[in-house]
Amino acid sequence: MTKVLNLPRTTWQAMRRHVRRRAPLEACGLLAGRDGRVELVMGIPNSARSPVRYRMEPRAQWRAFNKIEQAGLELLGIYHSHPDGPESPSATDIQEACYAVVQIIWFTRNESWQACGFWIEAGQVAEVTLQIN
Repeated sequence: MTKVLNLPRTTWQAMRRHVRRRAPLEACGLLAGRDGRVELVMGIPNSARSPVRYRMEPRAQWRAFNKIEQAGLELLGIYHSHPDGPESPSATDIQEACYAVVQIIWFTRNESWQACGFWIEAGQVAEVTLQIN
């Protein structure tokens, strides 16, 4: 289990811009890098077009996985937004978590976008530290 995920400030800001632009719908994307440090953020269209659910558009997700592999990186995280909460994984998020990576959930508090990281495995949820530098 990853306990800390290192995110460059530019990556953090790119994710924040993406979720803000897609609101009030859920936004989603992938994070790739090496040794627990994110080097690449890729927003993926939400084919569910829903404010309470996301489904990554399959072709865009496939292209992103190819890009990760060609760059010699590994999938480190998946992010998505909860425009109207909650600040933690939903029952659906827990049930559908199928990658051993950090799950970042973006939410609004006091009209400001914030995020928390989680590790979801076998129905169990543990918080992960997001280190922005």
